[in-house]
Amino acid sequence: MDINKPDISNLPKCIDDVKNAALDNDQGPNDPTNYKQLLIRLDASRYALPPLYRKAVFNPYIKKLENMGPENFNKILLLDPKKQGLAGLMLDIAHAILQNGEGYHKKATDAFQEVVSDLTDGFLSAEDRRNVKPPDKSVLAPLVKWGNPSYGPYTWTIDSTSIFGLQAAIVSLPPANARHGLLAWAALAHETVGHDILHADTGLIPELKNAVLNALKEQELGNNLAEYWASRIDETASDVLGILNMGPASGIGLIGYFRGLNYAFTGKPILRNVGPQNDPHPADILRGYLAASAVRLLKFKGAEAWAKILEDETNKDLSTIRLAGTVTSVTDARKSAKIVASTIMYTNLNSLENHQLGEIQNWYDEDEYIVNQLRSHINTSTPLSIAYASGIYAAHVVAAAVTEALSKGTNIYFIFQRMLSILKIMHDANQSWGPLYIAHPGDITAHKVYLKIKDC
Repeated sequence: MDINKPDISNLPKCIDDVKNAALDNDQGPNDPTNYKQLLIRLDASRYALPPLYRKAVFNPYIKKLENMGPENFNKILLLDPKKQGLAGLMLDIAHAILQNGEGYHKKATDAFQEVVSDLTDGFLSAEDRRNVKPPDKSVLAPLVKWGNPSYGPYTWTIDSTSIFGLQAAIVSLPPANARHGLLAWAALAHETVGHDILHADTGLIPELKNAVLNALKEQELGNNLAEYWASRIDETASDVLGILNMGPASGIGLIGYFRGLNYAFTGKPILRNVGPQNDPHPADILRGYLAASAVRLLKFKGAEAWAKILEDETNKDLSTIRLAGTVTSVTDARKSAKIVASTIMYTNLNSLENHQLGEIQNWYDEDEYIVNQLRSHINTSTPLSIAYASGIYAAHVVAAAVTEALSKGTNIYFIFQRMLSILKIMHDANQSWGPLYIAHPGDITAHKVYLKIKDC
C-alpha cells in the first residue's frame, strides 16, 4: 500500500452507510423505569462485570439507588421527562450494567468496550504517561452502552457520573451502530480520549482554553475567532485528541460521519458552514480544517498526504462561513484551525506536569505499518486468530477498518463484521475483563531492544 496516495474513493458509500444507520429506527432496550424491577435486574447482572467495574460502577450505583428509594427515583424521572439530564444519566448507567449482564448485542458490545478500554489504556498507561501523574478524577476506562440514537455517539464524563458515586464515565453509541454505520466508530476516539480524558484532569480544560485564546489573539484574527474557538474547547480538543490516538482515520472518519448525518437529516451530504452561537461544537467546516491541521502535525511519514486529503475534502463543501452570526473569511478560518491544532497538541501544560498532549500520545510510522498490515487481513476470509489479542491495539483495528472501507470497491458490511470479530477476540483476552482484572494492561510490557518485523 502506498502511504503517499491514500485511497478514499469509496467515501460516498461510507457516507450512505452512515445515513442509513442514522435513519435506522432501532431505539435500543426500553428504559428501566420500574424501580423494583430495576433492582432485581441489576442484581442479576452483578457478576457480568469484572471486580474493577463492580467496585467502581455497580456498587456505588446500587447504593445510591437504594438510598434514594422508589419515591425519589420516580421524582427524578418526573423532573426530567425528556431524559436529557439527571434522569438520562441515571438510566444510562443502568443500561450500561444491564446490557452487559443481559447480553444485549453481545459481540458488538464487547467490541465496543474493547475500543474504549484500549483508547483509555493507551493514554493512561505508564508507558505513554512517563513523568505525568495519573488523572485526578478517573483512571478506569468508561463503561459502554447502546441507546438514545438521536444523540449520536456521546459520553457522560466523570464529572457527571460521580453524582451517582461512579469512578468511570459512560460512553454510548446508537444501537444501529452495532450493525452498520462504520464511520461512527471513528468518533469513539473523540468521546473516550477526548471528553473523558479532558474531564479527568483538574484544570486541563481551562488551561487549554486559555492557551488557544491567547494564541489566536496574538495573531489578531478578526470576527471574534479567538473567543469562538476557546468557548468550544471541549469539543475542539476532543477532535484533536481523537486524531492523536487514532491517526488520520479519526479525521476522515469524522468528515464522512458529519456528511452522513447531514445527508440523513437535511438531504445534503455536506459539511455545514454555519456554526450557531448556541452550538458547543465548532462549525463542521472548521472541524474539517482542524482535522487536516492536526493530522499534518502527526509524527508519521504519510501525515502530509493524509492532511492534503482531509483539506481537499473539506474544501469541496466550502461556501460562506458564518460563525455565531458573523461571516468569517476562509483565510482566517484555515489559519485559526492550524493555530488551534498546534496549540492543543504541543503546548506544555501545567496540569500535565509541563508535558504536551502530543508527547503522551501520537501517531507514528509503526502505527501506520500495523494498520496497513491489518487492512490486508481485514478484507479477506482467512480465519481469525487469538494472536490478535497481543501486538496490536483496538485503535489500529478501527483505523484499519475505516481506511479499508474507504478504499475502492470494498464491501463495507463485510469489513464491519470482521472488525467486530477481531475486537471481540481482543476483548476476550483483555486483562481488565479477565482473571487478573488489571486496570491498565498496557503497563504489562517487555521493553525490547530490537523488534523483528516483516516487510510490507
